[in-house]
Amino acid sequence: MKTIYFVAGEVSADNHGAALMRSLRELDPELKFIGRGGPQMQQVAGNQFKNWIGDAAVLGLWEVLRKYGYFRKQFRETLKEILETKPEAVVLIDYPGFNLRLAHALQRQLPQQKVIYYVSPQVWAWNPGRIKRMARSVDLVLCIFPFEADLYKKSGIPAVFVGHPMIERLQARKIDVERDSDLIGLFPGSRLREVRKIFPVMIETARLLLQARPTLHFQVAAASEELAREMSTATGALAPLHDRQPIQIKVGETAQIMQRAWTGIVASGSATLEAAYFRMPFVLVYKVAWPTYLAARLVVNVKHLGMPNLLADREVVPEFIQQQAKPGAIAKAAQPLMENARTRERMISEFDAIVSKLGGSGASERAARAILKEIGRLA
Repeated sequence: MKTIYFVAGEVSADNHGAALMRSLRELDPELKFIGRGGPQMQQVAGNQFKNWIGDAAVLGLWEVLRKYGYFRKQFRETLKEILETKPEAVVLIDYPGFNLRLAHALQRQLPQQKVIYYVSPQVWAWNPGRIKRMARSVDLVLCIFPFEADLYKKSGIPAVFVGHPMIERLQARKIDVERDSDLIGLFPGSRLREVRKIFPVMIETARLLLQARPTLHFQVAAASEELAREMSTATGALAPLHDRQPIQIKVGETAQIMQRAWTGIVASGSATLEAAYFRMPFVLVYKVAWPTYLAARLVVNVKHLGMPNLLADREVVPEFIQQQAKPGAIAKAAQPLMENARTRERMISEFDAIVSKLGGSGASERAARAILKEIGRLA
């Protein structure tokens, strides 16, 4: 039986990996999947596939350093498993801190091993020089943004633009619902450390918006019950108004809130593209620990943080990063999106243009075909 080894280290990569596995199996039912990822991938691959997402999904320099021993052990185990099983291909999904090192180690210890990178690392943002090093250890890059393929090809790496796998997932979550002009969506991120930094800023912004417009209410998208509990302790700062609690925390309803809310405040990350897809005008906010921010500033080489702005190559969405993430400034930027029809329509039109660049549905199947072609299982 032909085997493909997967490595995914975050929730979004788990979703993309599971969709890719399903497409691969439809095209070649005899394939076996091993490796490490999350519960979605494990459900497709079976119990021999390791679910490590809970420990692997970390954010920031200091959290990585704190868990250095854990990652070192996982790296050695992963490398050993690949060297022993010698799969048809190793498919690395995003997670560059771990996966790029793994690719380089495989190139040294098992140079004939086929290595394919899916959801290519954003080296163009934080270290373009690493693309040349990737050329020595990666056989094929499957790109989800249209401009990436040309960048990799210029450095001698075979690359294919397959489209963004998010599109097919979000299409399935579309609902027929009208927007509530008094509803503001809050999206503070999917990691505990993000939430602890960003959510208090969002709560204070909500308080300022309520002062100006008491009819407003807010819904918070929580990625898990654990994060919902963390957030619920912070909402006490937003005192009940006229015998009502103006803020609700909802678990697993990101797509629904984005389609019901009139405006949103969104933490930088994949949620910014989801908001653009669902045509929800929003303001972008991001805060991390200062050492992490300063370390990132040394290596990040882009003008914008939000992916919609990067794809448009201009600030379509107002960004409030680190010390700029002040509730007063965020509230001021949100108000035109709440009240001015032309401002809203202009942003939504920009979103439509951005989403049209992402390749439509079918990314997982295109990626699966490219992988099978690379390993000689498809003509």
